[in-house]
Amino acid sequence: MFDGFVEDRIETSGATIRVRYGGTGPAVLLLHGNPQTSAMWRHVAAHLKDRFTLICPDLRGYGLSSKPPAGPDHVNYSKRAMAQDMVEVMDSLGHRDFFLCGHDRGGRVAHRLAYDRADRVKKLCVLDIAPTREMYANTSDEFARAYWHWFFMILPAPEPERMMQADPDAFWLARCAKNGTDLFDEALDEYLTTFRDPETIRATCDDYRAAASIDIVHDDAESRKLPMPVHCLWGANGVIERCFDPLALWRLRAETATGRSLSTGHFMAEEAPDEIADELAGFFQ
Repeated sequence: MFDGFVEDRIETSGATIRVRYGGTGPAVLLLHGNPQTSAMWRHVAAHLKDRFTLICPDLRGYGLSSKPPAGPDHVNYSKRAMAQDMVEVMDSLGHRDFFLCGHDRGGRVAHRLAYDRADRVKKLCVLDIAPTREMYANTSDEFARAYWHWFFMILPAPEPERMMQADPDAFWLARCAKNGTDLFDEALDEYLTTFRDPETIRATCDDYRAAASIDIVHDDAESRKLPMPVHCLWGANGVIERCFDPLALWRLRAETATGRSLSTGHFMAEEAPDEIADELAGFFQ
C-alpha cells in the first residue's frame, strides 16, 4: 500500500499522529472514517499521486495514532480537537493552505476544520455524510436502525467498550463486511489489527460521544456559512440518500455547495476509487 509514500509520526499539541504522505503538486489532506485508518485512501492515492501531494493521517484515537483520555465532556475527541491535530500535521509538513476531503468521521473532522480554519482550507469535499447536528435532529426509525452504532457507542462507558472488546473482529465485520471482505483487500489486516486494541475501541466510543454532545454545542454556536466551495458525494446504495437530503443540508452550512450520488454504498473510496479520484481531481483544480 502507498507505494512511494513516507510513513511518519508527528507530535501535535494533543496527540501523536501516524501519517502517510507522498505525491507531487498541491496539497490534499484526506481524512478517513470509522472504523478504519488512513489505509482506506490507498487506491485513491495511487490515482492522484502524480497530480497532488497527498497527506493521509490516522485520526487521533484510530489506527496507529495515540489515544488520549476523553477529558471533561469528551473534549479531547471533539471534532475541534481532532481538527487541530490536522492543522498541526499540515504545519509540520509545510503546507500553509490545502484542499480537504473527509469520509464518514473524517468528514465531520473536516467540517469542523473548515469552520475553525477557513483561512487554511481552499475547498472541502465530504463523502457520505450530512452535517452531524442535522442527522441527529432528523433521526427517523429507518436511520436509527441502519446507524444503530451511533446510539450504541454513545452509551456511558464502559458498557459499549466491554461488549465490543469481547469480540472486536465480529463487531468490525458486522459493521463493514456484510458483502464479504474482498472490498478491503490488503487493508483488512490493518483495520482488524488496530481495532483489536482496547484503547482504539474506547477512543472511538469517545469520538461518537463527543459527536452527540460537545460537537453539537460547537455547531450550535455557528451563525456563519462555510466560505469555501463544498462538494458532497454520497452512495446511492447507502443510508444517507434514503434518510436525508444531503445536498440541501450542506447548502444550509455552506455559501456554495454542489454534490451528487454515486453508484456505491458507504465505503466509496474503496468501492469506486477511480470515480472518487476523478471527482477530487476535477473539484480541486
